[in-house]
Amino acid sequence: MRAIDIWCNNFTPAGIRKYYVDDPEMQPFFQGKLREHLRGYTTKEFLAVLDKAGVGKVLIPSCKHRSWARQALHWDIPHEEIAQLCGEAPDRLVGLAGINPFERMEGVRQLERAVKEYGFRGAHIHAYGFGIPLNDAMFYPYYAKCAELGVPVVVQVGHSVNLMPSAMGRPLLLDDVALYFPDLTIVGAQTGWPWVEEMIALAWKHANVYLGASGHAPRYWDPALVRFINSRGQDKCVWGTDYPLLLHAEAIEQVDALGLKDSARQKLLHDNAARIFKL
Repeated sequence: MRAIDIWCNNFTPAGIRKYYVDDPEMQPFFQGKLREHLRGYTTKEFLAVLDKAGVGKVLIPSCKHRSWARQALHWDIPHEEIAQLCGEAPDRLVGLAGINPFERMEGVRQLERAVKEYGFRGAHIHAYGFGIPLNDAMFYPYYAKCAELGVPVVVQVGHSVNLMPSAMGRPLLLDDVALYFPDLTIVGAQTGWPWVEEMIALAWKHANVYLGASGHAPRYWDPALVRFINSRGQDKCVWGTDYPLLLHAEAIEQVDALGLKDSARQKLLHDNAARIFKL
């Protein structure tokens, strides 16, 4: 078994430079030790990093992030950029189509092209900077298209580490979405912190809702999340790094230190993601 990372950002030197080093809204989060890892990798180098960590596949979103302060996109990664990157190792690198709700039906058509033509396995939403909550009608055409295409949508839930309104990603908002779209697979990523138990409750309630244990170092996971992964939620949780926020080898070492049952660890790191994203 090799792990599947449900959220890994563009790792290339050009991608790291553009979306982290040169982005004033991301710079504060990458100082000291973390900054050492912001040089980026070629695809061959990165696959070697994944191999050493025991990671088989990563899902890379073409993220659409809107700055709340500047009221403009600060990440507008083209689907084509991620498709080209994934094409360098299609058995290891998999795309997720980022969603900008302001693109309306043109954005829906772009989502469909990304899935049908580029082989992307899902969609990705970062709602905070748009100022639109996850249960707003602006997102519903995208949810409907994902349900029609049979692909999951990964949505960040919980607080926003950037200076953006966290209420846009409150996990409870997904209750409405899951009820309206029972055929849509929803992954609430970044653990939902500080509303972790709210996210756990939704994953337990809805057959089509999963909890993404991504973006937060496993050593700091809420004890309720660890219990959920290790017991009644072992079929409902997936793992991710939000690389370069977390480093793969270090994150997996921290998962191993949690004392999970072998079956729970296997499902968290591989089996659930393989099933959800059809990998």
